[in-house]
Amino acid sequence: MKTSQVSRRSLLAAGGALALTTTSGLLIPARAQGLAPTPTMRGGSNNYIPGAPIVERIGGGGFWMSGTVRRAGDGQPLEGQRIQIWAHTTEGHERDPHSHGATLTNAKGEFRLEMPQIVPAFGQAHGHLAYDDDAFETVFLRPVMASSSDASLSVDFVLTPV
Repeated sequence: MKTSQVSRRSLLAAGGALALTTTSGLLIPARAQGLAPTPTMRGGSNNYIPGAPIVERIGGGGFWMSGTVRRAGDGQPLEGQRIQIWAHTTEGHERDPHSHGATLTNAKGEFRLEMPQIVPAFGQAHGHLAYDDDAFETVFLRPVMASSSDASLSVDFVLTPV
């Protein structure tokens, strides 16, 4: 039978490796960094009409605006949140009431609303979206499309509780 002897050198090496592993965080479970809130965009509130109705579709449709709504910090999807959408489209200007509508998020925090094709206004094809209810801080977004021929635009909100 062979006997194994632990030397002082191997004991120190094993202890040093354990200390290095522990202090580097490899034995500590990973922690998620807080999800930062979405800041309001400059120009996002242009032509905003408070209280736009919840609709099934804006106008004749053909273009899809979609996205998600989550809570800042933990990233929890938020159900039942009202998102207002408006844009300059083939059927009207962004200041026209018939170019505005709102939708609610589903259980996964997702929203989707069909509207007419967005067309360039002031040289850019862009949409407007707003979270404007009382439970979270108001956020206005003005995302610019990569191309005016795009048939959809997706936008994500991360909201801060009031």
